[in-house]
Parts: sequence; structure tokens; C-alpha cells
Amino acid sequence: MRNQVNSSKNGIVFLSVPESLRGRVEAESGGNFSIDPSIPIPVELPPGEKDLDLENLSWEMILSGMIRVVSENPGGEDADYYRRFVLAVKPDILGEFSEAAILKARNGDYDMALEIFAALKGLFPASPVVLLNTALVLEDRADALERAGREEEAEAENERAHGVYKEVLALDPPFPNALFNGAFFFMKRRNFDKAREYFSKYIPLSDDPEKKDRAQKIVREIETRSLDDEIFREAYDFIRMGNETEGINKARNFLERHPDVWNGWFILGWGLRRLERWEDAAAAFRKAIELGGDNADTRNELAICLMETNDLKGARKELEAALSEEPENVKIISNLGILALKNGDDAEAAAFFRTVLELEPEDPVALQYLSRFDD
Repeated sequence: MRNQVNSSKNGIVFLSVPESLRGRVEAESGGNFSIDPSIPIPVELPPGEKDLDLENLSWEMILSGMIRVVSENPGGEDADYYRRFVLAVKPDILGEFSEAAILKARNGDYDMALEIFAALKGLFPASPVVLLNTALVLEDRADALERAGREEEAEAENERAHGVYKEVLALDPPFPNALFNGAFFFMKRRNFDKAREYFSKYIPLSDDPEKKDRAQKIVREIETRSLDDEIFREAYDFIRMGNETEGINKARNFLERHPDVWNGWFILGWGLRRLERWEDAAAAFRKAIELGGDNADTRNELAICLMETNDLKGARKELEAALSEEPENVKIISNLGILALKNGDDAEAAAFFRTVLELEPEDPVALQYLSRFDD
């Protein structure tokens, strides 16, 4: 039986509530929700369908329609009614959808994860949990793009994450988990001043002794190393935005006052490497390692410089050390493939690039090099 609908738009039809549905909704909600017959309900049509067959009407179609409507127009005239309708029928939707989105993100399906969280934001526009989870997914996708060497795309995703963090960090009262995770986001962006600010706000609100202790230690480290120095942040920002020369000058300025801070040497090396001053950059990265910056990022950067100066044995040593710390870092694995090519070992190079594609199927560097072997 086809139903005469009130209106139709983008796969959504609006219809008057069928009499048979009213009792079902009230039963599902335990009597806590009453249908308003004057408000039409949105129903999402199955793919390829243009008309609604009431005999095939399902809860899934109704809930999907309402979720889409409030997601696309959260301030709509009937949005609050649709939210209450959905929650009456599916009271656990926040937890269920959040778990599904997090699982999608873990499996690398970031688009679907963000789509789910966008739907949840429509249903729960004031939820700090939804905002924080959205920021974390964007951050994870930025990290994946960076590991794949897609730095411009990674930067764009980080900017999106920054926008969501600004929204959730401005909430009043503050959301402690947002303060904690937001501080780490700013640490990764080398904005230690902001990181210190949000860790400091988190500490008196925390009910987690382990996380509180970690935040206190990081604040002390930032202050001891003077990482909240504005010059340090400016050095990072200049280099990130492509003004390496000014960034290097700022880094040297910082190191004149704080010569034993390994982070300053890393920033200096990063800027020099981007200017292809390989030997100077390698010296800066070695100094960073000597002063405590012995991590996968530093050793990977040093290896790039050593490859360019034809110290292939040294580069291999650094990449293997980096890989032992981060076994699934596709930048490191990809660099091992490039190193194998420089050593004339095409078979080993192909094996490394195939490993990259197992982790990041769309990695452009691995796809480019493997296409050479196929030609």
C-alpha cells in the first residue's frame, strides 16, 4: 500500500503518523513519550526508492529519517521533538552509536566514524562527549595521513580537529577529559603554552590519580625546559608554514637561551632538513638524541639526512631503531623501502612498500614505487 506523503526531499519523506504507530511508540517508551499527530515524521527511503510503501515501514527507516533531519538542521522547528522521539524509542543510542563510530575509526574508516558522530551531534548538540570524540577521530585521521607522508592533508585535518577542540574547550562548566586530550593535541602541535594551560586547568578537576600525576609531570617538564617560550612556538609555526629561514632563526634564538633542550635542536634540524641542508640537519638531530630526544621521529629524520649524504649504513641503523619503537609507522617503513632501492635491492624494497600498503592501502609513495616494478 503506497502512502500519500506530505513532502519528499533528498530521500526523506514526511508523513502523518499512522494510527498503528502511535501505540507502538508509547509502548516502546514506557509511556514517557506521546505522539504529536500534528507533526509529520521524516522517513528515510531505501536506496533507489521514490515512494514509501507503508507495509515495509520500519523503525530503522523512521529513526534514520529523524537522525538525518536533526543532523542537517539541528535548529529546525521540530528538531527537539524528533530528538525526544528517537531517545524514547532508542534510549541507549549515544553509547551504541559512539561504540560503532570508535570501532570504525580504529579500522581506518574515518569518514563513516565522523558521519556517525555528526548524527550524534544533531541528537545531542550540547554533548561534550560527542564533540571530544569527533576531535579525536579527526586527530587520528591527521596522524594516519602524516604517517603516510601526506602532510598537507594531515595539516588540514589537524585544523579541523583544532576547530572542534576550541568548541569543546570553551564549554562551561569545563569537561575534564577534553582538557586532558586537548592539552596533548597542543603538545603534538608544539604549542606548549596552550598545553600547559589546559593541563593546569585539568589538574584540579581530575578524579583520576594516574592521569593527574601525568599532567603534573608534563607541566613541570614544560616549565623546566621553557617549552612554553613564545620563541619556540614561533619557530615551529614558521617552519610548518613554509618559512624555514625565519623558523631556523627563531630556533637558534631559543637555543641560545636554552642550549640543553632537545626539542629546540629537533625543530632546528627539521627546518634545516626542509632546506636540504643535510649535514647541518643531521648534526642537529644527533644533538637532539644526545640531549634526550631519542625517539622514532628524531631517528627517522636523521636517517633521511644520512641517506641524502650517502651514508646508507648509518641510515639503516637509524631506521631500524625507529622501527623497533614504532613497528607500524608507514613513514619509517617507506623510508626503508627507499633505502633498499638506493642499495640496489628491488625485492626488499618491494616487500617494504607492500607492507606499507597493508597498513595504508592508499599510501601514494608506496603505490608510486610499486608501479615502477609492475611496468
